[in-house]
This record gives sequence, C-alpha cells and structure tokens, in this order.
Amino acid sequence: MSDQSIFQSPVGTHDVLGEQSALWEGLIATFAHLAYVYGFTMVHTPMFEDIGVFHRGIGEQSDVATKEMYVFEDKGGRTYALRPEGTASIVRAFVQHQPTTPWRAWYMTPAFRYERPQAGRYRQHHQVGVEVLGTDDPAVDVEVISLAWRFYQALGLTNIRLLINSMGHDECRGRFSAALKELLESRVADLCDEHQKTYLKNPLRVLDCKKDACIAVTTEGPQLPDYLCEACAEHFAHVRAGLDAIGITSEVTPRLVRGFDYYTRTTFEFVADALGTAQNAIGGGGRYDKLAEQLGGKPTSGIGFGSGIERLLLARAAQGNESPLINRIPDVFVVDTTDADVATGIVDQFRTSGIATLRAYDGRSMKSQMKLADKSGARLALLVGPQELTANEITIRDLRRSDDGVAQQRVSRDVVLDVVRNMLGND
Repeated sequence: MSDQSIFQSPVGTHDVLGEQSALWEGLIATFAHLAYVYGFTMVHTPMFEDIGVFHRGIGEQSDVATKEMYVFEDKGGRTYALRPEGTASIVRAFVQHQPTTPWRAWYMTPAFRYERPQAGRYRQHHQVGVEVLGTDDPAVDVEVISLAWRFYQALGLTNIRLLINSMGHDECRGRFSAALKELLESRVADLCDEHQKTYLKNPLRVLDCKKDACIAVTTEGPQLPDYLCEACAEHFAHVRAGLDAIGITSEVTPRLVRGFDYYTRTTFEFVADALGTAQNAIGGGGRYDKLAEQLGGKPTSGIGFGSGIERLLLARAAQGNESPLINRIPDVFVVDTTDADVATGIVDQFRTSGIATLRAYDGRSMKSQMKLADKSGARLALLVGPQELTANEITIRDLRRSDDGVAQQRVSRDVVLDVVRNMLGND
C-alpha cells in the first residue's frame, strides 16, 4: 500500500461533479441567453490584478480589502491580488480599452475571499454578473435590475424580494455620513466591539453590520433617503417608477449600503426567504459613477450586479427545487458486440449530426452494455452484432417505449440516421 497521502480540495473550496455540474451548466447557459437577449456581450478578465485596482475600487479600508483578499508578490516584486469580486476588473478593462459607450458586458468568473466557509459561501466562489458603463439614465438601472429578476425567475426561484436604496452622490452622502458619525459618537458604547474601534474610518460600514447592537443604533438614527439632494432623489424616484411599470416590487431599505466604497445612487440586493434570515442574499449591485475615474479613466457612469452561483443553487434547493436546468440525457447509446469496433464510426456519424450519443468500451458483453444503455437514460439503443455487421444493418431498440407497439426494428445502415432523427422528432 502506498504511504502517499490523498490530497483534498483546499479548505473553503469544492469540486463540482455529476448532477451538480449539470445544474451549473444550465444556470450559466440560462444567464448567457438572457444576457444576449438584453444586449450584453461576454467579457473575460484576468483572475488577478494589480492590488491597486481593488484598493481604489472597493476601498482600501473595506473589510474585503483588509481581511479577505488573497494578496501575493510575484517574482518581479509586483503586488497582486486574486479577484474578490467582478466589477473592478471589468471597469479596469473598460478604462484600458475604451470601448464605445454605452458598454454592456456580462461575465462568469471565480472570485476569492479568505473568510469562514459556510453554506453557499466559499473561499473560491463563482459569480455571474453584468455591467453597463457610459450612461446615468435611470432606465438602465431598471434594465439591470430586471435582468437579475428575470434570471431568478428563469431558475425557478420564488419568494425573492428586492431591497433597494440610494446612496446619493458625494455631497448628499457626505451630509448623511456626518450626521451618522455624530450619532455613532454619542452611542459608541452601544455598538458591537468591532465598530466601537472602527466607526470613525467609515461610518457607513456600520450600516452594513449584521449584529443586533449596531442595527439597533443605526435604525434609530438618520436615514439615507432623507439626505438625498433633489437630483439624486429624482433619479431614485425614476428607478422605482420604472420597476413598478414592469411589475417588479421593490422595498426601500435605508440601511442598505452594500460592502464596497464605490457605490453611488442606486444600490440593491435580492434576498431569498427560503434561506432564512441569515445569509439570505443571492445577488445585488448598484451604481458606481466614480469608479472609472478612480481607476484612471475619464468620468464615466456605471451600474451592474453580480450573483453567486453556489448561493443561487442553494436557494433553489432550499425551496425544494432541484429540477435540471439543462438536458444532459443522451439520445442514443450504441451497443457493439462485433469485436470490430464498428461503434467508433457510428457514434462519430451521429455526434457530427448533433445527436447526443454514448457507447461502451473494453469489449463488454451484450448484457453489460444494455445495462449501461438503460442507466444512461438514452431513448434509443443501436445494436450492432455479427449478423447486423454482415447485413450492413443496425437494430434500433426503443428503450423508453411503454405501450404495446413495435419497440425494435432493423434498418439499413445507410438510412439509420434518418430513421433515428424521425423517432427523436428532429427535422
């Protein structure tokens, strides 16, 4: 017996296999199709960036930057960080390549955060998301939110709630931040231990705290919507009216500031009640009208959202919905007992024609191959034995026929593809 240890996946990561992989494939395909319908094109960026991309984007003093980012120095002495979220990298790519605006990008990416692993939350997790840069029209806010909403509907998620707020711009948010800071100073002893020490750095971070002590203090204090300037209030009103017009209900949530410093004006979050009250967010985002400028570009408005794949699938399972999102069942299974490997040519012919086809290997017996054919879920089995080989024919057996009709027929190999297409209902 070997004394070598068996390696395991790192803590906070996971392998995706079998039925789970089919769910992932279906989820990504669903999102890609919706993104196409909404006019987005896929953008793929590096998994790591200069650490400054994230420090300027999400905030050098944010919890993600100070506690959760994976940071390393390469052999050239450059400091990089693994991507903790999707938006900053997309905006960096926008600034670098300067595409025509409005620029509509979608992505699917791994993201990395060093945090305590928990249900649906991993140190390497995976996100799908969209970003729009180059317009501050509130109609775009509505489109981005509606894409997320329709995506969740397409996944079969129910009991989803949309929480929405406006962070305002620098001036009105600054007035609110000053008022909040004054409150926190007067109630510092009532805050959680962490924010008793850190609230002065960024009072808004206290609003993001999920501990009862901080929630109690900030609920009593000033509310962000009351400090919006006329322009920001009007923008927020247009967003809410647009959502109402297309039948999407939103709940104004004054404490909703999300976790990153780049947000301005519209912020939103989707929660799934099936996950309970803790860790029930399945996606969110908002407007970031200063981020391109912070990354060295021209002032450019932007908005986007992201959703974690693991959390979405957890939400589906929590509401009892584990139905497949894509058909992964083969159409045909080839059973070859000729000892001449006729199956290789047959499966290639069918696969080239777009018909999902499997076969057995290793010279298995007829009985063993038929068991595999049945287990695969394939509709049809194509049987080729010595007799069929001599006659240049193939026996087609319908593995799923439950009536008393003919379940098996033998046809010329020259026409087998047309016969199978007809049986499968293909053109």
